[in-house]
Amino acid sequence: MSPSQHRPSLGRRATSAFTRLLVTLLLLGLGAAVVFLLSQLNARTFSLAQESGQLVVMKGRLLPTGAVPYRPGDARLADAYAPLGVEGRDVSMLVERKFTERDELDRALFPLLESLAQPKVQSDDPAVLEKGLYYLRRAELLTGLTEEQRRSLGTMKTEVAFFQAKQKLEEARRGVTEALTQLKLAAESRNRNTQRANQMLTTVGPAAQALERALRAVDASFEGSDAPALPTPAPAPTPEREGTPAGTPPPAGPAPGSTGEAPGTAR
Repeated sequence: MSPSQHRPSLGRRATSAFTRLLVTLLLLGLGAAVVFLLSQLNARTFSLAQESGQLVVMKGRLLPTGAVPYRPGDARLADAYAPLGVEGRDVSMLVERKFTERDELDRALFPLLESLAQPKVQSDDPAVLEKGLYYLRRAELLTGLTEEQRRSLGTMKTEVAFFQAKQKLEEARRGVTEALTQLKLAAESRNRNTQRANQMLTTVGPAAQALERALRAVDASFEGSDAPALPTPAPAPTPEREGTPAGTPPPAGPAPGSTGEAPGTAR
């Protein structure tokens, strides 16, 4: 048999090369598909990282690995997932987890927010209470909570409702007091609004002072019977005639014992 008969034919060599090329392309395609799927999965994955005493929400890059701080475009979501101070709590269990859905992240964050808010919303210290309300508002922004977590959140909201109402009434009282001060300033000066300022003082003044006295009385009762009595604000000046500025004292008459005749003295 001649040597030429042992060499494969040209057609067979071409078929073998094409087969190797096809297998290579298939492997490359499968590799690219795996990389794409891993990138898509990583881009939907959330995680948590602790940085400088804060818990930072991370979101995966559009790559098989890697994550960056989560910065959603929606303002409400940005507030919900902003860096969170943990106040020295151990969050190692949260940092080690990964979440393929945002609802899972919400359910994992809620217990931490609950533990931060619970002791503070029961405090009588306004600064501490405000901090607790901040954590409570952060918990309200989480949309993926379970029914049990929503009930727990509702319980905390009812517990703090009294303090919120008291705070709003105090803000309203300060606003009314400031408004009355401005009205008195306008009424005691000669300007085009003097008459209207006097009319408003006459109408609104008594009701505003009643609110002031009621709130002060309630505050005093909360502080206990030993609390010092708070002074009652002076009544709003009532103009006696149109065009007279509020607060103008009446004309002084002769005082008893002066050079004028005393009341009841026979001529």
